[in-house]
Amino acid sequence: MESTSDKLWPLDMMASILKGVKFQQSSGSAEVAGQLAWMAMLMENRDLMMVLTTSVVVLIGCVVVLFWRRAAGSATKKAVEPPKVVVPKVVVKPEEVDDGKKKVTIFFGTQSGTAEGFAKELAEEGKARYDKAMFKVIDLESYVNLINDMLNISYYKITNHTRRFLIQIPIRVFNLRRTVGFGSRVLSSPNCYVHVSSYSHFYLLTFSFFLIPGGRRLVPVGLGDDDQCMEDDFAAWRELVWPELDNLLRDKDDATVNTPYTAAVPEYRVVFHDRPDLSVLKNGSIHANGHTIYDVQHTCRANVAAKKELHTTASDRSCTHLEFDIFGTGLAYETGDHVGVYCENLIETVMEAERLLNLSPDTYFSIHTNREDGTPLSGSSLLPPFPPCTLRTALARYADLLSSPKKSALIALAAHASDPSEEDRLRYLASPSGKDEYAQWVVASQRSLLEVMAEFPSAKPSLGVFFAAIAPRLQPRYYSISSSPKIAPSRIHVTCALVYEKTPVGRIHKGVCSTWMKNAVSFEESIDCSWAPIFVRQSNFKLPADPKVPIIMIGPGTGLAPFRGFLQERLALLESGVELGPAILFFGCRNRKMDFIYEEELNKYVEAGVISELVIAFSREGPTKEYVQHKMTEKASDIWNMISEGGYLYVCGDAKGMARDVHRTLHTIMQEKGSLDTSKAESMVKNLQTSGRYLRDVW
Repeated sequence: MESTSDKLWPLDMMASILKGVKFQQSSGSAEVAGQLAWMAMLMENRDLMMVLTTSVVVLIGCVVVLFWRRAAGSATKKAVEPPKVVVPKVVVKPEEVDDGKKKVTIFFGTQSGTAEGFAKELAEEGKARYDKAMFKVIDLESYVNLINDMLNISYYKITNHTRRFLIQIPIRVFNLRRTVGFGSRVLSSPNCYVHVSSYSHFYLLTFSFFLIPGGRRLVPVGLGDDDQCMEDDFAAWRELVWPELDNLLRDKDDATVNTPYTAAVPEYRVVFHDRPDLSVLKNGSIHANGHTIYDVQHTCRANVAAKKELHTTASDRSCTHLEFDIFGTGLAYETGDHVGVYCENLIETVMEAERLLNLSPDTYFSIHTNREDGTPLSGSSLLPPFPPCTLRTALARYADLLSSPKKSALIALAAHASDPSEEDRLRYLASPSGKDEYAQWVVASQRSLLEVMAEFPSAKPSLGVFFAAIAPRLQPRYYSISSSPKIAPSRIHVTCALVYEKTPVGRIHKGVCSTWMKNAVSFEESIDCSWAPIFVRQSNFKLPADPKVPIIMIGPGTGLAPFRGFLQERLALLESGVELGPAILFFGCRNRKMDFIYEEELNKYVEAGVISELVIAFSREGPTKEYVQHKMTEKASDIWNMISEGGYLYVCGDAKGMARDVHRTLHTIMQEKGSLDTSKAESMVKNLQTSGRYLRDVW
């Protein structure tokens, strides 16, 4: 029940006090008495008093802020040079309590999981070697924005892929004083999308960041060759690190002799269940998301809205146009971004794995990174477990079964081989002495994990070992989005060429994601359509901010994908009355009657004035093969003029062949049309890259 008593306002109290003062004045001038009477009347006018007091408070606050700013400005005025870099806040865990142990922090950046594995291996061996040191492994992803800001690196200078694949090992005593580093030199495997030259540039800059506090490099930066065996390259570099760490982490009187370190085979704790959760079986996914913050770990379930074949029936190849429906999901993208797609292994591949493991596909189990009492399993190399599911689901969604096995996987298979000869053979392939044979028998022959397991049938690993140490996690496949949100805000378009090729050992390799896309059922065909977990990865591959700036686009085959998005965006701008600058598109394919994808669309863009000129190279129509670089030579004067006018040049497609040849052709055009010598022409090309006017989206 509410109280009916009147409230005593502070202003009433002040008025009463002043009135009391007035009437109690027995002496004093009439002037003072008049002032007090006036103040008492003012206090009785509550609304007016509130306005006045509020105004006074605001005025005082403004004066205080003004004086504070002037004081701060005068204090820093002498030190004003370049503008201060504003560094975004990074959530960092509180520093550990100083227990006297030296701290070693291992940073990693990864896309395929390779660098993460190396970092965790290094930490495990370090823990075994130095019991008085504390090792910590940190994903560089959480620090990359901080690094970019501190180095003042713009995203157009490095691709999204390059900034995520490196290892930095700072030895932290009080600051980042001593560093060693290992990175990749050649990254051209099908599942690794890293631009080599941009990567090298970024790596040196990032490495410089760790040396900023006045530190020194302990050992030379190690570089691995992903076309051969990066594990061997990493192992050789790692042996250079330990003597340096001995000097830092061992006491002078420590006479401990290092014993040969043997890494334990990682293994999940596996629990088998009798009654599977049907809802988890149907919808469960390690990539499930309960919010609208989408990334590689938190994906969006997207239905396949539409699908069509882009090649004609005369072609012996296939290219799929597929559209993901993102309406109402909260997932958004920008023109030029990439979409990451998680797909499932083919059923034939999954069934072969089930046969090799000699387990029922209906085996329902869960994996855990801790013991039954809740304590963590030894070793920190275990990835987060996937949800409970059947073996068939686990093999379809979470296991990379078609990539060549790493040496660590061969060691794990050897540990579970019952045939001594097979065990010896596996260990030899994984040893330094077996490097050449591993490179030939596994890497060059492109033998998949399942093919290697078939060669050693006595190796029957447990599920815990198989998913922890033998089969890597199935990684997302990245595609340049071939649409613009200005035209298709609720759809993400993908242009995907089917991977279907014979390996050196005669196996037909079918691309996991490209095959899934070709076989996908769209909503146009059935309500029970195909779907996939997807997410958007931002890219630096963007149109100039000023639409009047000239642009040159070079994209043969599916390299046309991001440019299709560019053209959609330019069409939207044109229809809204924006003036467009000149644009040339160089496209290449084999034959006009086979694989001229989006032909009708491209011709309409020319007619509408979205592009000034469409230049096409057909490699299988004339007596000689013509590629986009040949057409560039024919249009050398136009290219030179557009670049001289501040134009942008974009390249998308194959990194090994096309992009390399285009780069050489561009260098030649700069040299000939600009009357430059080789060094000045190369310098001009580099300036285009560093200024963000020469961008490449290559794989």
